[in-house]
Order: sequence, then structure tokens, then C-alpha cells
Amino acid sequence: MHMALACAQAAADTGETPVGCVIVDETTGEVVAEGRNGPIGAHDPTAHAEIVALRAAAAKRENYRLTGLTLYVTLEPCAMCAGAISHARIGRVVWGADDPKGGAVAHGPRFFDQPTCHWRPATTGGVLADEGAELLRAFFRARRKGTAA
Repeated sequence: MHMALACAQAAADTGETPVGCVIVDETTGEVVAEGRNGPIGAHDPTAHAEIVALRAAAAKRENYRLTGLTLYVTLEPCAMCAGAISHARIGRVVWGADDPKGGAVAHGPRFFDQPTCHWRPATTGGVLADEGAELLRAFFRARRKGTAA
């Protein structure tokens, strides 16, 4: 999760919402892919940290199925990202800060609990949640004041 937090800080440094993601093969300890939020710079509404990391992992593995991997992300995934995680068959999702407004795993639609969800990863929330939440608070506080994060 510390690596995901570094990715989140890198996103903030470029003016993007500070969310970072790392995908790890837990059997080998290999970091398969990293991602950070980038919708503004990429002009792509789907460029969430999770999607960026999933695309990189699939390219590296040359397979869209990413079974046996763990996705670490600093903020609870939204519905779009939860759907992509399910389609990729990620084995486990670990997130930091809860997202009561936009989250879709522990909040909102609880995507993985839906009967229509065809793949349900194991989930763990709240890992280094305070650190992830503080990055977000500081970023938006600075934006409200009109200064850089």
C-alpha cells in the first residue's frame, strides 16, 4: 500500500486527484503494474488508477485475465473500476480510504455483492486509510484555496 500511496502522490503532483494503485503477484512478490489517476491529463474519463494499472498488468501478462493477483488502491473503487476488477478476475482487492460518495465495494451499490456480479474477489478495506484520506483532504483543501497540492 505504501507504493500505491507514492503513486497517489505522483498523481497529485501533476494536478490529478491523488489515487494510486499497485497490482502484485502475492506468490512471487512481483509488482506487476502500477497506476495513478490521470483522467485530466489523458483526456480520458476511464483513466482511474485501477484501470491504468489493470491495463498495464494485462499488457504485461499478455492476458486480460489477472487471476491470482492482488490490487492495492488508496481509495475504495468506484462502480466502473469494480466492474473492470471483476472482468479481470483479480483475486483480492485491498483499499485504503473508504469513499462513501463514490465507492462501490463497501458503499453505494456494493458491486461485488450483486447477484449479477460474475466474479467476486476477496476484499479488505481500511489499509493505511488515514494516509490515503489525508492525501485527498490536502489535495482538495489546496484546490479550494487556489494553491498547488
